[in-house]
Amino acid sequence: MNFGTAIKTCREAKGLSRAKLAEDCLLSPSYITLLEQNKRDPNLSVVNKISKALDIPPSILIFLATDKENFESFDKELAEKLSLITLKLIQNAADKSS
Repeated sequence: MNFGTAIKTCREAKGLSRAKLAEDCLLSPSYITLLEQNKRDPNLSVVNKISKALDIPPSILIFLATDKENFESFDKELAEKLSLITLKLIQNAADKSS
């Protein structure tokens, strides 16, 4: 799982700084940095806090964190479509909250 990239992608799509995300999650900015750099893995409680702060379902964050190797059994076109749909959902939610 690559939670760092997923968190960073969603955070940037929402236009949030690391400091703002940390504040919204009641976590330290340095911990958010460690997560985004893949130096720490979040537990389920942290995934839930971050998902809530990003206003996305935890399942979306987990989906985005899934390593490409886990999609090898998927049709490549289907995996790509699922990823694009997920990112569009995040962007639409960000647009609505702006």
